[in-house]
Amino acid sequence: MSKSAFISIIGVPNAGKSSLLNRLLGTKVAIISPKPQTTRTKITGVLTEGDVQTVFIDTPGFHRPKNQLGQHMMRAVGDSLGGIDGAVLVVDAAAKQIKEEERELIERLQTQHIKAVLALNKIDTLPSKDLLLEKIAAFSALYDFEAVVPLSALKGENIELLKEELEKFAVEGPFFFPEDTLTDQPERVLVSEIIREKILKLLSQEVPHGVAVSIEKMRMRDESDLMDIEAVIYCERESHKGIIIGKKGAMLKKISTQARADIERFFACRVNLSTWVKVKEDWRNRQGLIHNFGLDFQNE
Repeated sequence: MSKSAFISIIGVPNAGKSSLLNRLLGTKVAIISPKPQTTRTKITGVLTEGDVQTVFIDTPGFHRPKNQLGQHMMRAVGDSLGGIDGAVLVVDAAAKQIKEEERELIERLQTQHIKAVLALNKIDTLPSKDLLLEKIAAFSALYDFEAVVPLSALKGENIELLKEELEKFAVEGPFFFPEDTLTDQPERVLVSEIIREKILKLLSQEVPHGVAVSIEKMRMRDESDLMDIEAVIYCERESHKGIIIGKKGAMLKKISTQARADIERFFACRVNLSTWVKVKEDWRNRQGLIHNFGLDFQNE
C-alpha cells in the first residue's frame, strides 16, 4: 500500500530551509543565498522513494514584514501550516539564542496541534557538541517534538535519518503526484528564480531584495534543442538599474551567463537568454505589481 505525507518546512530567515529541501530531493528546485528572505513563495518539492511520497512545502523565512510583499510572504507561511501531516522546524544550530520568531512558530505548532521534527542545521559550523546539547534542551523545553535531528544540509550529514523520521508522518493512500515529479513550480517560475538567485549572489546590500524577474517569453525553437527566453529584471530605483547593468553591461552579462548555465542544466537543452532591466519604483508596496509578479498567491 502506498503512503504519502505533506510536510511544511518552516523557520526564520537564513536557517537553511531551501538548502535542506534541495538536499532532501537530491536536486535543486529552490534557490539559495546567504542573504535572508531569499525564498518569497511557497515552493513544493516532491520526493518519491519506494511506496512513500513526501510532499515538502518550503516557505519564506518567518520575519516581521516591512512592506506589502513581506505581508504576503508571511501569509504563505501561515497557509503552509494548514492541512499538513507534519512540519520540520529548521533551526541554525550555531545561533546563540532562540529567536522570538522561532518562539512564535512553535506557538503556532502548539495551537494547531501539528506534529513536528526539530532539524538543527549547520552542525558542521559548531565548535563544540556541548553547544548542540544546550540547543536541543532549550527547544525541547518549548515543544514536544516527535524527533530531534542534528544535521548539515550543506554536507548532507544525517539527511537519511531525517527522511526516516518524516516517513513516520505518511498515511496510507494514493500518491498525489506522478512518481517522477520533482516540483509543482511552473517552468517560467523556475527560470525567473534562477535569474534572481544570480542577482542575489553577485550583488550586495539592498539591491537584490528590491528585484523581481518576469519571464516575457519562453519557447523551444521548432525542430531544435534551443530554447529562447526573454526576461525583464525589475528594480525599485534608477541607481539600482545602473548597478545591475554594470559598467558597459558587464554585470548584467555576468548574471545572464551564470543563469543560462543553470537553466541549461535543469532543462537539458541549449538556451538563448536575453535580459533587460526596468525600474518600477517601490513595487514591493504596490499590490498590482506584486500580483503581476505572481507573489500574492491569489491564483492558489
